[in-house]
Order: sequence, then C-alpha cells, then structure tokens
Amino acid sequence: MASIGLLLSCASPQKQAVIEAPTASTPSAAPPPSTSNGPSVVNQSKSRWVKSNWSDLPGVENDNLNEAWAAWLQSCSRNAVATSALCQTIKRLDGQSVANQRAWLIQNFQPYRVESLQSTPNPANGLLTAYYEPVLEASKVSKPGFTVPLYSPPANLKSRSPWYTREEIGKLPAAQNALKGKELAYLADPIDAMILHIQGSGRLWVTQADGSRKQVRLAFAGTNDQPYQSIGRWLLDQNLTKDATWPGIKAWLAQNPKRTQELLAKNPRFVFFKEEALTAQDALLGPKGAQGVPLTAGRSIAVDPGSIPYGSPVWLVSQGPQTQLQRLVIAQDTGSAILGAVRADFYVGSGDAAGELAGRLKQDMKAWVLLPR
Repeated sequence: MASIGLLLSCASPQKQAVIEAPTASTPSAAPPPSTSNGPSVVNQSKSRWVKSNWSDLPGVENDNLNEAWAAWLQSCSRNAVATSALCQTIKRLDGQSVANQRAWLIQNFQPYRVESLQSTPNPANGLLTAYYEPVLEASKVSKPGFTVPLYSPPANLKSRSPWYTREEIGKLPAAQNALKGKELAYLADPIDAMILHIQGSGRLWVTQADGSRKQVRLAFAGTNDQPYQSIGRWLLDQNLTKDATWPGIKAWLAQNPKRTQELLAKNPRFVFFKEEALTAQDALLGPKGAQGVPLTAGRSIAVDPGSIPYGSPVWLVSQGPQTQLQRLVIAQDTGSAILGAVRADFYVGSGDAAGELAGRLKQDMKAWVLLPR
C-alpha cells in the first residue's frame, strides 16, 4: 500500500515550457494514420519519445474526452498559446461529441511513447502517485487549539539559499524574527501543516469575527530550498511503524507525542504560502499548477518538464489496486521531487476523499505524448 508520507510536493514552479503547435485541421472521420512524416524518435533532455500507433494506446475508444477538454482549455488560456491555431480548434471542439473530438485527435496528433534514457528492461515503465488539495479548519489568530502557524515568505528569503531548515525555523531567533508578522493562519495539528506543505496548496475554513465562516485558498509562494525528505519513509526505515499513511503517522504520534518535533525535523523542506480569495467560480477549480493555470481533478498531472513540457496532452495508462486509468490528461504542474522520464503525479481533487485516494495511490504507469502532426 502506498505511503502518503512518501508523497512529494507538487506546486514548486519551474521555468515554463509550453508546447506550440502548427495549424491543425478541423475534425475528420478519417481512419487513424499508422505513420506520419514525423521522426521515429524525439529526444528530450530527460527522456526519449518513440513513435507509436494509435492502436498501441489502451482505452482510446472509451475515454470521455469532454472531461479532458476542460483541462486543455485551461492550458489554452495562457497568452503564449491562446491565439494559436491549435487552441482555436480546441475551443471550437469544446462541448462537441466525443466521437468528433476523438476523430480530430487521431487525425491531427502522432502518439509518442515516453521512455527512460537509462538502459533498463522496461524503459517505458514508470511510477504514478497522486496529490490533492487538503481542506482544513483554521484560525486567523493563535488561540488554544490553533497554534501551528502557516507563513507567507519572509522578506529575507532570497538573502540566503538555502534558507533555514524546518528545525532551525522552530528554534533559531533569527528565523523566528524574520517570520514575525508573516502568519497567515493557524492550524490545530502540526501533521496537517506538514500535509499542506507537501501538497503545496490547500483550502482553509476560518471563522470571522462576526461568527460567519469563510473559505480561503493558500497557494504555493516559495520554499526554503531545502531538500524534501519523507517522514513516512523515515518511520518505515526505523521500523517504528508499518503504516506510513497520514492516519498511520498520526496514530504513531498519538502514542509518541514527545517525538513530534523530532519527526517533523526529518523533513527540512518548508513551504511558504499566499492567500487567495475563493469566488464561487474559483471554488470549482483546483489550485494553479506550475504552468500557471488551475488544475482539473482527474485530468491534470504533474511531470518532470525535462521529460514532458507543460501543456502537453498525454495519454496516461496505469493499473493498480487503487485505480485503473486509461485517459487523456494534460501536463500542467511539477514538483521539486517529481523527477524522471516516466513519472507523474495525478491531481485527484480536494477534500478527505481525494486525500484518501492520493495517500494510497502508488503504482506503475506508461505515458504517450500526443505531438501535433
């Protein structure tokens, strides 16, 4: 069973690389071309793409492409591609029949199987995990029951790199002084704060002075540039638990409360946030990923942009005990530790149910980038 303690933060922005495309034709019912004039292999800095046939992609005839179109339209909202011929066609196809969308895809895109540059028995096999947006109770002020602060970036964050570790932030006066006045909200549980740091964003329910309740989003705003280390992995390696899911970690801490700070210090990476208001429309969307567009549950993935550029349509196939996926997704996010040729983090939405799935999904995957012909 996958360990949620091994999940990696997926909101660390990197330089954006957006796929540009040549003019694409209008929908066609022509049979799938078996070959094209494209190269047999496309080399990326961290992967190679090997030309494939559409018949090699499992489940192409069954996917509800209208769901994927919502994510694709988000990528097309980027100024760099919004007026491209490809995006204009995508917009025209929005809401049309799945059959028309599928016919257009097959006629105008060439699948390329993503493979590792390493010499392995199965270079096309990789790892899929999942992430989500936590929804937590919080207070705008420190008070009994809510004492764990979440911070915006300190003014001197860029003055030293890496900045103070998580342990140093809790102990050193210099770090604490730099964070005075930067408190955005307070949580009740330090493990919930760690979850928020790892996921990279979240929603908070806060009670206003007049007693009304308001939901806000905390979005990723930076890190201390320290390496991420899994506290769940540490517990497993020390033989302290066999259940490194978040419920398992909380259960271990309930039995060992004096070791809380020791455990948290095993992950030196610390994340800073910025508050974003949630309109009714925003509440329906996920947080913004590294591409700068809102994520779509079940249709956005985080990738290593050295293997798959942001904005790429990807055919994702993964089968395991938690879920079976054969669907079109869009590469819209990344993470400091989402590294490798065939590696993706699958955004599953917000709330407890999404967190339960994200915490247990860790299984094999294959991916095909769909390259405009």
